[in-house]
Amino acid sequence: MKKTIVIVDDHLLIAKALESIIDNFTDFQVIYVAENGQDLIDKFKTSHEIPEIILLDISMPIMDGFETVLWLKNNHPNIKVMALSMQGDDSSVIKMIKNGAKGYLLKNTHPRDLEEALIKLKDDGFFYPEWASKIIFSSINSEKNGEKAVRISEREKEFLTYTVTELSYKEIAEKMCCSPRTVESYRDQLCDKLELKTRVGLAVFALKNGFAAS
Repeated sequence: MKKTIVIVDDHLLIAKALESIIDNFTDFQVIYVAENGQDLIDKFKTSHEIPEIILLDISMPIMDGFETVLWLKNNHPNIKVMALSMQGDDSSVIKMIKNGAKGYLLKNTHPRDLEEALIKLKDDGFFYPEWASKIIFSSINSEKNGEKAVRISEREKEFLTYTVTELSYKEIAEKMCCSPRTVESYRDQLCDKLELKTRVGLAVFALKNGFAAS
């Protein structure tokens, strides 16, 4: 009997394409798609079908992947959650794992590798590719040594260089060749792990730590 999957992603075209790919896998079938965490919770209330696996995007409106996986851990701990995102930075991986994700993949993963990852998740209860495992083990070792695990990815460093300018977030997104939502995600992640609240705080941090552009 096929394992049931729900896809949570606010990009409908991506979600539907992913659904089509997975439905061709031997051991898995998608039973429905949700646009974000709140939409997933609403569907749980109205549907009698609770999936065995959830493929979860991180950057979503209303209720993002971090909040959603934590809610799932607290309310449906038997569901195996696989993060499937464009965000592969250290802080995103560590936060998703700490919040309850049992696997992590990037959206540019080949369909064959996705199927193998789902099989591993089904059989072993977890799946982390080698690059994600290195991030996790590095974090564990840092915590064992009493270090505060604050890691800033290259893209986050690039974002920090723009915080001291007068560019708007939309203009920063254009400079970084990404969406404004992605820039906002960099901002939120940095504020969270640096315990800051404003762009001014990020700019001061950038100046003090040599991240400002010369």
